[in-house]
Amino acid sequence: MVEISFLTESDRACWEVLARGKDTYFEVERSDDDYARTWRRLLDDEQIRGIAAWLDGKMVGFAHYLYHASVWYSGKCYLADLFVDPDVRRRGVATAVIEWVAWDAKEHGFPSLYWNTLEDAPARALYDKVGKHHQGFILYSYRRNANQSSTQG
Repeated sequence: MVEISFLTESDRACWEVLARGKDTYFEVERSDDDYARTWRRLLDDEQIRGIAAWLDGKMVGFAHYLYHASVWYSGKCYLADLFVDPDVRRRGVATAVIEWVAWDAKEHGFPSLYWNTLEDAPARALYDKVGKHHQGFILYSYRRNANQSSTQG
């Protein structure tokens, strides 16, 4: 049976092994400072939360999520990261994590949970069962160039 709990100080080493595993899987490079900063946010920021999934006393997954205001709704919950150890996938861990995050968000007044993933992510098989894929939506991101002037034209 999957057990879910908020991350605590004593979870740091297990969390970091999994977090680095997630980043390796997605080919993301981060510095040691990035992991340290994120860890502090997960424990200290009231809007950002981190949970761990446990099987047989071993941390096998985690999720990071945050609450935010919404223009049209009472608020939303964004599931920023969800990762499960490849050795225990397809045992209900990710489903339990998603359900737990949705429950926690609703309990805190944020009834809408959403996330994004890669088009070809194997996890889409699960996501298509538990969530709604909004056909036609495209995700954009923008990062301002530090050398760009504040006025254009």
